Amino acid sequence: MTTPVAQIADAAAYAQAVETVVKAAAAYYADGTSPLDDDSYDRLVRGIAAWEADHRDQVRPDSPTGKVAGGAVEGDVPHTVPMLSLDNVFSPEQFTAWTTSLARRIGHEAERFCVEPKLDGLAIAARYTRGRLTRLITRGDGTAGEDVSHTMGTVEGLPETLSQPVSVEVRGEVLMTNAQFEHANEVRTAHGGQPFANPRGAAAGTLRAKERAYTVPMTFFGYGLLPLPDTDDALADRLGRLAHSELMTLAGQLGVNTTATTAVPGITAATTGEVLARVQEIAALRAGLPFGIDGIVVKADLAADQRTAGSGSRAPRWAIAYKLPAVEKITRLLAVEWNVGRTGIIAPRAVLDPVEIDGSTITYATLHNPADITRRDLRLGDHVMVHRAGDVIPRIEAPVAHLRTGDEQPIAFPEVCPRCCSGIDTVQERWRCEQGRNCHLVASLSYAAGRDQLDIEGLGVTRVVQLVEAGLVADLADLFTLSRDQLLGLERMGETSTDNLLAALATARTRPLSRVLCALGVRGTGRSMSRRIARHFATMDNIRAADAEALQQVEGIGAEKAPAIVAELAELAGLIDKLTAAGVNMTEPGATPPPAASEDTSGAAAGSGGVPASGPLAGMTVVVTGTMTGPLEQLSRNQMNELIERAGGRSSSSVSKKTALVVAGEGAGSKRTKAEGLGIRLATPDEFALLVADYLD
Repeated sequence: MTTPVAQIADAAAYAQAVETVVKAAAAYYADGTSPLDDDSYDRLVRGIAAWEADHRDQVRPDSPTGKVAGGAVEGDVPHTVPMLSLDNVFSPEQFTAWTTSLARRIGHEAERFCVEPKLDGLAIAARYTRGRLTRLITRGDGTAGEDVSHTMGTVEGLPETLSQPVSVEVRGEVLMTNAQFEHANEVRTAHGGQPFANPRGAAAGTLRAKERAYTVPMTFFGYGLLPLPDTDDALADRLGRLAHSELMTLAGQLGVNTTATTAVPGITAATTGEVLARVQEIAALRAGLPFGIDGIVVKADLAADQRTAGSGSRAPRWAIAYKLPAVEKITRLLAVEWNVGRTGIIAPRAVLDPVEIDGSTITYATLHNPADITRRDLRLGDHVMVHRAGDVIPRIEAPVAHLRTGDEQPIAFPEVCPRCCSGIDTVQERWRCEQGRNCHLVASLSYAAGRDQLDIEGLGVTRVVQLVEAGLVADLADLFTLSRDQLLGLERMGETSTDNLLAALATARTRPLSRVLCALGVRGTGRSMSRRIARHFATMDNIRAADAEALQQVEGIGAEKAPAIVAELAELAGLIDKLTAAGVNMTEPGATPPPAASEDTSGAAAGSGGVPASGPLAGMTVVVTGTMTGPLEQLSRNQMNELIERAGGRSSSSVSKKTALVVAGEGAGSKRTKAEGLGIRLATPDEFALLVADYLD
């Protein structure tokens, strides 16, 4: 990653940059709004610093460099110890240079580092008197902050009473998790307000709001623990001697939330190499975290090293923030396209003024559905906050409403299907063409023929188009009634191609019910859910006979999804009947149907309801990561998941304390590392193949 620096050409551009940064910081720290995204702010600040380094006699007194929070905020509650910002590095080379500088300051290589995620929120100090929370203070300008004690009781992870009656100050970050952010915007828009642009701005604005008609929760993560003037002398002495990692353990024991409870807990590392490895691990987990991070904080762990290194006016010299590439940028919404999916779902897509996020140029972003557009009050021409992390599809968080000029226009919703001009079913939030799957038949059939569904070799998109245009196929079942003469009559279909396709269709007839169910593309289900449903009910007749209450017995199907699945299966009744008549298999091998409600279930096996009660993986949650080799080399990830379930286990995509086994292939990264940290059993692909040999096809 290159160091982000905005180029400043002359004194006039420098003055303008300083004014822009100070105003942006003032807006952010006042109510959580800002005309700049984080990356643009950082680039401009570093550009200012670079210009000042070459023009030391022209530095403006209001410059944000060397000041906490850009020098834009003030407070009226003094901090007992300055509450500083952190300097940044952006590459392994810059980090190594910082460790060299640290070693020079303390006279030796740092014995140990503490490595923690840099949470994307707002720094606060929480003061406890004899164990009771008495005051919350923002960082402010580092020497004094703003009293925000009115939010006590709304911040999760910050207990009103500690487990011990001690007087201490806990420092940390207040943020909104992704779920809290969505909830906050729902509540805010329901009360007539504009949605927040991003979680950090939402937390900043909410923390300062005193007269709102509603409250929304936030979350606290502690990163510091220090004595107050009235702290017991023995405790104060102890706090002054403990390493940072030990302070965090003590904070957790007192009942304060720390990163120890997350997928990216703080760890200690002995070398620069270990720190950089942990940086990569946290970066790899970033996209899946339930809260935002914008980097990794590295600290000299030992208290003696911290005291020797000391602090500057803006930042401690014993800690650094290793910044990660930005995942949010502000750009402009140019247009909205309406696309029709394979099941007839009409999905809006945002067309953006191209913007680079995390090394990729983003031109499109998801908008979910019309109701989402309405909730977020999006308009054409809006400046919008776009979020992208890892391989996640870019999404628009919200308009940056304070940048509106009045020229923005409402987004027009389609009145008929944009693909076939049929009517639109608007009953649910996700609109759908009244023709359903028939609107986009080629996409529907191509999906059904895919490797993880019916796996019909030789039936690619081109062949599907040919069959549809020839009038030979009007739905999925028609594929299984095709004759040899009909196929030979098509252009570029010789005898060999025809026989191969017919053989592939014959094989597809025998696929397990889970594959057939997945091929039907029932909304609200996918590959994993189709397997769970098929294994629970064992036959298509049982699935079709199930009501919403019965479907909720399947893991992952709740009260909202179950009725929708029942309704769609009823809609597909004619197609399912045609598939059955064409000889397509409608049973799941090895699955046992659930007992009828009137049957005695006292002796039912632990695995009843379609899940195998025995097998080498019975009762185990298994995660597969990396590239498979040996006997497993040809299996897709979906086929691996099917194999796990045939052997009695449950497949999962994430490692947690509930995981029993991780199959780690070549190139396994963060999941393997996390499994090792949790003490979870690991297996190579060859070892796993031996374990489930009886279940391999």
